[in-house]
Amino acid sequence: MGAMSKTAVVTARVSEETLGLLDSIAAHHDRSRAWVIARAIELHAQRESEFIEFARKGVEDLDAGRTITHEELVDRIRARQARQAA
Repeated sequence: MGAMSKTAVVTARVSEETLGLLDSIAAHHDRSRAWVIARAIELHAQRESEFIEFARKGVEDLDAGRTITHEELVDRIRARQARQAA
């Protein structure tokens, strides 16, 4: 038998509209409302974690002086577009 993953129970208040959306999604996928909510939380947490890491790296670059001006960025984009068009 496979190892069981550990889970925790959480409680949240949502609007009737959101509840209806969750139920519609659950019905569409032939899954439970709890499955839809757990999946939504997992996906959001993963995306948010990735964004926080992206922002952290940006702040690290900023603190280290690894920046360019807006004009330099536009010039680089235009140069890349010109190369691709050629």
